[in-house]
Amino acid sequence: MAPLVLDRLNVVTSGPAGSDVTAVLLHGWTMDLTTWDRVAAALPGRVVRYDVRGHGRSSGCTGSISELADDLAAVIEAHAPTGRLVLAGHSLGGMTIMALAEQRPELFERVAGVALVATSCGDLPPLSGLERLAGRWLAKRAKVGFGRLIAPGLRVTFGRRPRWADVRAAAMMAGNTCGEAFVGIRRELTLHQRKEALAVLSDVPTVVMAGSWDVLTPMRHSRVLAEALPSAEFVIYPRTGHMLPLERPEDVARRIAALM
Repeated sequence: MAPLVLDRLNVVTSGPAGSDVTAVLLHGWTMDLTTWDRVAAALPGRVVRYDVRGHGRSSGCTGSISELADDLAAVIEAHAPTGRLVLAGHSLGGMTIMALAEQRPELFERVAGVALVATSCGDLPPLSGLERLAGRWLAKRAKVGFGRLIAPGLRVTFGRRPRWADVRAAAMMAGNTCGEAFVGIRRELTLHQRKEALAVLSDVPTVVMAGSWDVLTPMRHSRVLAEALPSAEFVIYPRTGHMLPLERPEDVARRIAALM
């Protein structure tokens, strides 16, 4: 099964192949691995990134969060089979790490650190009527499209005074997402309940990062993570939104590098 999974995933590696620690960076819903460009460039050691199914240059349009965790396990097996791991997940990426902890807790014996960036362990809002209506149409599209047109709408996911180039980049990533993945993963977010899986991280150095103006995973979700992981470092970025790898790449990189 793993070779078939890897055939459809776009994986990018960087840094010294002989490094004793590998950082695996997981992007959020409707984004792609380029979300991490500036963060990855600032990290020591080896870095592995990939586009989630139906996102960026990866094919395949369906997948539950549990299946995304299977993909993560396959990527680790193929690209970082030995040595220490640092796992960093933004939004959906953080949820995928939680699903991996739930399904494959033995893998965390190798994990030297975890960064949970603007994410949640559950209780996300249900689909609205408008989302259900739009979803029926979007699910039929090979790509969401309209990247340039949706940029003003995505501005709300950022905090104060974002770089407009970052807003446009996020909109183009969203537009390049497979329609079925866009709709299917949004439904999956409403089913995500993995607070108990956080127990696997209790002895793993962890940093929880939150933007105070995040409208997608509001700061109360990060507080739940921090309360469930009392030994974790909890970092709040004032006047910052959901897109922390784009809005605060230098500091996000510094926090992840500290785990490495």
